[in-house]
Amino acid sequence: MNEKYDVSGVPTTGHVWDDDLGDFTNQPPKWWILGLAASALFVVVYWTYYPSIPFASAGSFFKGIGGWTAIKEMEADKGEVDAIRGKFESRLKDMTPAAILADNELSEYVKRSGKVLFGDNCAACHGQNGVGTRDKEGLFAPILNDDDWLYGGKIDNIHETITGGRQGIMMAHKDSLKPEQIDAVAKYVLALSEGKGDSETVGKKVFMESDCTACHGPDGKGIQAMGSANLTDKVYRFADIKNADGTYGISADSIRRTITYGVNSGDPQARVAAMPGFKAAGKLSDAEIKKLAVYVYKFGGGLADAPAAAQASTAGVAR
Repeated sequence: MNEKYDVSGVPTTGHVWDDDLGDFTNQPPKWWILGLAASALFVVVYWTYYPSIPFASAGSFFKGIGGWTAIKEMEADKGEVDAIRGKFESRLKDMTPAAILADNELSEYVKRSGKVLFGDNCAACHGQNGVGTRDKEGLFAPILNDDDWLYGGKIDNIHETITGGRQGIMMAHKDSLKPEQIDAVAKYVLALSEGKGDSETVGKKVFMESDCTACHGPDGKGIQAMGSANLTDKVYRFADIKNADGTYGISADSIRRTITYGVNSGDPQARVAAMPGFKAAGKLSDAEIKKLAVYVYKFGGGLADAPAAAQASTAGVAR
């Protein structure tokens, strides 16, 4: 051994780096040896206690002496959650949506649990938080966080809608009105939404003398019981004229198409406006439908006692 490196009495391996560094043959510290032994022992205990080693046969493995499985752990966690939810869920069963809404504690619980239900069942059409989604015709489904409602924004109206669904209907007028009459009515309806209905005297005359008033009323504000749209506001679902900025807007052409071909009228060019009923389809339980109704109401668009004319919808199925 080179005396240059004989400074501790510990022999070296003979390896030298940079002509200055010698490689001693010291044993690792005891704490390191003990740590290594403890780690090895931990591995043995862990692999023995928990499922670990797969066997040759398909799906077979050593299940561990502790009997632990991820499914059991999930069920235990779920049991804890269910125990907390149980006191609320048991009360929901026999309560009406209006009663739930009036109970602050239940209402807050439903607001939180309803968010998951809405995301799973409603957001694809109505957008997260009810902001609506759009397709080439405009709004794919109505906005739910405003105060414009086709079938009513009271809690019971919303509950009824979710339970049984809605099927908008408007007959096609291509055979009952002449093209020039349809054009005149389209201009009149557009003027109505701008507060200038009286300026379109020809269209107004056709509107009053045809079957338009039977559904939309003589003032054009819609009839909630029929689900007919309010033609005097600017909330349109079918606004499929693309503007320069890429948005879709209201125009006489868009209105003309709806008047000509109708909504769900059976014509290939008719507008489509339909919402499935979640109870009939067996998608949701009664309690879940109640939760959704309260959750949608609490978006801020639910109405307490607004007049029917003010509750015509964003669904805009007559537009």
